[in-house]
Amino acid sequence: MKDKFYQYIQNLQDQITSKLELIDGKAIFQEDLWERPEGGGGRTRVIENGHVFEKGGVNISGVHGKLPKSMQAYFKVGDVDFFACGLSLVLHPKNPMAPTVHANWRYFEMYDDKGEIIDSWFGGGQDLTPYYLFDEDAKHFHQTCKTACDKHSPEFYPTYKKRCDEYFYNAHRNEGRGIGGLFFDYCKANDTMSMEDWYNFVTEVGDSFLEAYVPIIERRKDLPYTQDQRNWQEIRRGRYVEFNLVHDKGTLFGLKTNGRIESILMSLPPHVQWVYDHHPKPGSDEEKLIKTLQEPKSWV
Repeated sequence: MKDKFYQYIQNLQDQITSKLELIDGKAIFQEDLWERPEGGGGRTRVIENGHVFEKGGVNISGVHGKLPKSMQAYFKVGDVDFFACGLSLVLHPKNPMAPTVHANWRYFEMYDDKGEIIDSWFGGGQDLTPYYLFDEDAKHFHQTCKTACDKHSPEFYPTYKKRCDEYFYNAHRNEGRGIGGLFFDYCKANDTMSMEDWYNFVTEVGDSFLEAYVPIIERRKDLPYTQDQRNWQEIRRGRYVEFNLVHDKGTLFGLKTNGRIESILMSLPPHVQWVYDHHPKPGSDEEKLIKTLQEPKSWV
């Protein structure tokens, strides 16, 4: 399964980066191949200063070795070996009318001292973070997520949509990071789903990513905007940074397993503002966004 899924994310990385380069029309992805001293490595691809994308990364990794003590406590296990692989992407468009997007699909195995698998699971999801709210974009993104989920179970979309709203939440700000999407973790074999079934579901969601995001970026990338709107985008990006550094489990896992720091922090946008006690004007589009983020909404 680990070889099969790693092959899948290699191919998916190629598909996604090729399409994004076409959309940008100016910048291309810079590729870094890296190795982790304890075992494994990855292929980091970053795009910067493009016509459409100010910064973005589409990274894959496959790492293995002894599970660090800090993560043993987290998973409530003793001395075990692990393997983890996944694709993680974040795209920060230049135009404030175009939303930031994040996605991640991953697979994890743990082994006993004989090398036998004692646990394995899939996780992942995709979510949208707009700076200006266009209802049609939110509906399109969520409908694409729901269509992918519905092919596997009618329970998946409402369950994983709710988990996404709960997970990507800046509790210290009392607001969502964005308008959500899907978030699933610890997807293990059970009475109704084999690991093969989970593989089919996770790859279905992965394959839906471009369909979910490309029509939105195509609609918004060339819209006119003002410097004030750009300032708002940078203030909101600050909230994105806060979530990734304060709450995000993936960032924590990478830092605690001696992951490659440049790949872990590639999700951070290049231009950000923290303005003291900033509040948008009452009745403005900016306030509309804030109010939407304070209460999860059903988009489909």
